[in-house]
Amino acid sequence: MEARKVEILQAGIGDEPAILPLMAAFNRTEGIDWKPGPMGAALRRLLGAGDLGLVLVAREDASRAVTGYIIATFGYDLEFAGPDAFITELFVQPLSRGRGLGRALLDAMIGHLRMRGTNAVHLMVRPENERARALYAGRGFRLAPRIMMTKPLVGHDP
Repeated sequence: MEARKVEILQAGIGDEPAILPLMAAFNRTEGIDWKPGPMGAALRRLLGAGDLGLVLVAREDASRAVTGYIIATFGYDLEFAGPDAFITELFVQPLSRGRGLGRALLDAMIGHLRMRGTNAVHLMVRPENERARALYAGRGFRLAPRIMMTKPLVGHDP
């Protein structure tokens, strides 16, 4: 099999049409109800506002097709003495998996976050996703001594 050249770049507004189908696939894989209207609008806002977070895309070969993406959003936590980030999505198209693209996206994001002065980065992974857990553990992620709980504030009763 011929090696493919991969380029990882910061995404901009023009990348939205290429990212949206991958987001839909990510959400299906994760069992998350895909809402193209509000989720697409949230992506557009993120792509246009550098203070909210960062989106990186992987482009392969001369086709320049986006075959993977990673999203991190910014926060601030006293436990980590300041800026932190949360990787909310990492997805590689199934036909592009198994060649280190997920690792390359993760490493590129961590590099960008370090350059921005981020003190810690968090993510969530399904317990049964052993492949992803191995990737994250191999890059220095450890289980947190807490469980994550979420309360949606929009579109839900108290």
